[in-house]
Parts: sequence; structure tokens; C-alpha cells
Amino acid sequence: MVNHEESERSHPAVDDLFNLFTKANNDLTVVHNRLHKEFQQTYPDNANPLKLVSRIKKIQDELSSLKVQCRELLTAKQDLIDKARAILVGNRNLIQRMQGSCGVSPASDSDDSAYVNFNQIIDEWTSQIRSKTEDDMHCSDSKDINRLLFSAVVQGN
Repeated sequence: MVNHEESERSHPAVDDLFNLFTKANNDLTVVHNRLHKEFQQTYPDNANPLKLVSRIKKIQDELSSLKVQCRELLTAKQDLIDKARAILVGNRNLIQRMQGSCGVSPASDSDDSAYVNFNQIIDEWTSQIRSKTEDDMHCSDSKDINRLLFSAVVQGN
């Protein structure tokens, strides 16, 4: 008894088709190997155009995720700054009132180097955000730093 595969192979049309696919597969393998060898000779490993296209596609796919993460980071940073400012300034005001009630004259803003440095850092951050958004959104009169932050665009592409 002849098995099914042998009976299909014995048919001339199937044999011709099988031979055609085998030849096409061999031809494609030869072309692939020649192209691969040519790319290896022409380009260093990291400059292979096929690999570069693959890397560019991967970077483009990850770019949108990176933008979202940057916005989340900026939002978290602004929230931290807002909370730190509220707490530190509130505590400083309480200390000054306590000093006043105890008869001790509170230090002026200019004499308190930590307070001056803190305000300088906050002002630098705010000016960075404003300069970014003024160029893009023309909102120089806005005092709401959170609105400025959300209108800041992470430069892309």
C-alpha cells in the first residue's frame, strides 16, 4: 500500500509544484545570504540599514509612551513644588508669628538665606515653564503655574 504523501508526490503536477517551491525557497535563501553578506561588508554592524530601520521603528513606538511619562513626571514635580511651597511658607509664617508673640523679632525675608534660595529655585522653575509656554501658547499674564505646566508641550519628532 502506498501512503498518501507518496501518492501525491508521484503525481507529476505535484512533483513539479514541489520542485518549483523548493527552487524558489533556495533562490530566496541565496538572495538573503548575499544581501546579508553585502550589508555586513558595506556597513559596520551598528550601521546596517535594516537594523537602523528596525531601531527607528522601535524608538517611534516608545516615543508616545515616553511623552506620557514625561508629562506625568512634570505633573508630579509641580505637585511636589506646590505642596512644599505651601507647607514651608505656612510653617515659616507660623514660626514668625510665634517669634513675634514671644517678643523675638522675626528675621526678614532677605536675612533668611534658606528662604531666599527656596524662592530662587521656585522662580527658576516657574520661568522655565513660562518661557516654554509663552513661546507656544502666548499666555504670559497667567499666574496659575499648573495651567502653564499642562500647556507645556514636550517637544517631539
